[in-house]
Amino acid sequence: MNNEVLWLIRLGLTEKLFSREQALATLKAVGRDAGLMDYAQRLIDDSIVADVDKLETVASQAVLRAQGGPPPGNPLLDDTTPPMEVAPGKAGAGKAKPVMAANGPAPRFAFDRIASMDDKALADAMRQLLVDCGNYGASDLHLSAGSKPFVRRQRALTPITEHVLKEADSLRLNTVLLAEHQKKLYLERRDFDLALALDAQHRYRVNLMFHKWGASGAYRMVPAGVPKLDELGLRNLDTIRKLLTYHNGLILVTGPVGAGKTTTLAAMVAELNEQREDHIITVEDPIEVVQLPKGCNVTQREVGPHTKSFFSALKGALREDPDVIVIGELRDLETIEMAISASETGHLVIGTMHTSDAATTLNRLLDVFAPAQQAQIRTSVAESLRGIVCQRLLPSTDGGLVAACEILVSNTAVQALIREGKSSGLRNTMETGVKEGMCIMENVVLDLYQQGKISKETALTNVTTRNVRAKIT
Repeated sequence: MNNEVLWLIRLGLTEKLFSREQALATLKAVGRDAGLMDYAQRLIDDSIVADVDKLETVASQAVLRAQGGPPPGNPLLDDTTPPMEVAPGKAGAGKAKPVMAANGPAPRFAFDRIASMDDKALADAMRQLLVDCGNYGASDLHLSAGSKPFVRRQRALTPITEHVLKEADSLRLNTVLLAEHQKKLYLERRDFDLALALDAQHRYRVNLMFHKWGASGAYRMVPAGVPKLDELGLRNLDTIRKLLTYHNGLILVTGPVGAGKTTTLAAMVAELNEQREDHIITVEDPIEVVQLPKGCNVTQREVGPHTKSFFSALKGALREDPDVIVIGELRDLETIEMAISASETGHLVIGTMHTSDAATTLNRLLDVFAPAQQAQIRTSVAESLRGIVCQRLLPSTDGGLVAACEILVSNTAVQALIREGKSSGLRNTMETGVKEGMCIMENVVLDLYQQGKISKETALTNVTTRNVRAKIT
């Protein structure tokens, strides 16, 4: 069994994210050979864990812990084994693996000298660290009290130093680039999201929080420039472009955490911006990719500085003469209900969800409504849904990442299944809808394996049906 999954279970039980019974049920659902990302995503898909940010933090700690081997005892079976605590000075036990630069040298920073730096020197050093992480090919930088600083590169977490951040040093490091009003909000709320721009080429999505050992920050590198659909490696681009030709309806972009949903969403907006002459309103948390008006007037709003919530922004958008509404995340009943309503009243609505496939997406979309509303909502979704693009980023054999993409296109058969609540029949419908541009994730993974783009181990981790696994083994 995967050591990362064992550590995720141990730490998740400690943080009371789920019960031992729920952990066992999830393991049974995904299989004992499942990887950490699949196990974590199943916890989200089955509504066992609602706090995605906390789960991602625990998963990051699990990856670090797994470098030193499995946890003591069996967290699923041994009720007498005490919960594991990640104590200051012990996070990420085990020696760091040597790192090799992909684009530039590994990031360097004098973490042991933070206390002796004044604010200007520390701010300059922090800016350079972020730039160096991007040049190194990292997608994320994590700075957390009680832990070694580490980066995520090609999906793997790697410490960049053996130095463990002290509580005071972590707080200074994570607030030195904030304006005074931002720092005040962070200290009051204990959670804070922002888009950080050092210049036009260096932008970052930042989440700051507090945990039991002190301040913590996660910095996501935002690619310079506006992404293009052709550059993302998505399957059946003509099908995706056809979805973008509609002037009303609902398009969903889904996938687990770190699957590139935000990048795909930005590329879709860029495509619309070049091909249409419409008014596009985006609601994001935070704004990552700045879209300059081309053919369209693009109004970008950020939750916090520009609007109270996704729901309030979406409600207001209907009075702002939009043609296209882009929602960074469909996460609650009110927002989902308003999005469906907007898609029925002459607007093209594009949104994202944290789901792993088309069937799970529809179940999540519909299950937030009360039983008394189900029949009406199923009819509304059947009529308004245009398509679902579900993606994952998989480690490729050349050391990078490759996109695997499942596509559902709404047709008469799909609409009937939605109305009748028979999402289990979607797989067969999608298999017979290949000519319409549909594809199933497992078949895409199999194709990537047969093309030599992903390893056998990666392929097996991302397929579950017996016949597909047989073709791989």
